[in-house]
Amino acid sequence: MQREEKDLTPVQRRWKTFWHYARPFVVWGASLAIVLVVVSLTVNYIVSHYVSAVDPEDPTPYEITIPQNSSASTIARILYTACGEDRDGLIVSTASFKIYVDFVGKANSLKAGTYILSKNMTIKEIVNILSKGVPARTAKRLTIPEGYTVNTIATLLVREGILSEPSTFKTLCKTADAFSKYPFLSELTGASDRMYALEGYLFPDTYEFYVDSTAEEVIDRMLTRYYDIYAGEYVDRAKELGYTRDQVMILASIIEREARDPEDFAKVSAVFYNRLRAGMKLESCATLSYATGTNRLSFTKDEMAIVSPYNTYLNAGLPIGPICNPGEAAIRAALYPNEEYIEQTYLYFCNANPNETASLLFSKTYEEHQANVEKYSKYW
Repeated sequence: MQREEKDLTPVQRRWKTFWHYARPFVVWGASLAIVLVVVSLTVNYIVSHYVSAVDPEDPTPYEITIPQNSSASTIARILYTACGEDRDGLIVSTASFKIYVDFVGKANSLKAGTYILSKNMTIKEIVNILSKGVPARTAKRLTIPEGYTVNTIATLLVREGILSEPSTFKTLCKTADAFSKYPFLSELTGASDRMYALEGYLFPDTYEFYVDSTAEEVIDRMLTRYYDIYAGEYVDRAKELGYTRDQVMILASIIEREARDPEDFAKVSAVFYNRLRAGMKLESCATLSYATGTNRLSFTKDEMAIVSPYNTYLNAGLPIGPICNPGEAAIRAALYPNEEYIEQTYLYFCNANPNETASLLFSKTYEEHQANVEKYSKYW
């Protein structure tokens, strides 16, 4: 060993001495770097799989209610099942939520209340919202009837004290700009030429609205409800028929306004299918009522010639947009017309005596239709 040491040059001896003292630090530094890499990878994995948003691209709002005295475990279950069965929830797992709130010391800071959350929120964002809580607000139960238009819904909301004035609601409904998070609204054709871009998509139902709600909050609730209803089977059926969602909603809105008896919905749908396939105009009084802002069962020839993209006496095919906000029964009828009436090629219908019955009279030929019109038009 001494001979080997003597054979080293002065520079080599200095490097050997340096390495003798430096080696423990190099080994320690390398070990630390490996540990940091492992920790970083582990943290990134945990964040990306358990703490981050379920779907950063999905802003769909979901309303959840946290009852009084709910534990962190109960809240975790509510969040995990908030979007329904067989769907991803608002959090990846209940365990990740409980671990996080315990780690940040907020397990006992989560407050009861009703919240609007979405899948593009991280656990941190959700916990911050639940920790702040929501101020007590007075809610009112209100039913929006099937077939109401944007105008009549606005009037109802003001009359019931949900909104203080109707203009903001109507302005927001004029375009779909403020609600771009709903992907189906981007599919609308000719939206800028419609009376209201959101007409047809404000789903009629019974809601619990806060009496100090904003117009945007009310519209959000109704669009979300529509998004829940028109899904799955209905989306598949529209594709099967070769119809867009918008075409289905336009047809459903006309069915809703033409038939007072739900038993007639699928029959009216069949008549419209037959007329469209035959290249005939729909000639719907309901569309002309919407165009003129009236609510009548018959019109003069001059009125039938009014220039409007909603006038189906003047224009072929479907009108430019829905003429009301249809319920689920009308939507279903638009997707499933009466097969018997299609096969037998019914092309006409009209009202009987509205004071005696809500049912419609259906005809296969123009002559049969005219006979019904002559008999009952005096009651319209």
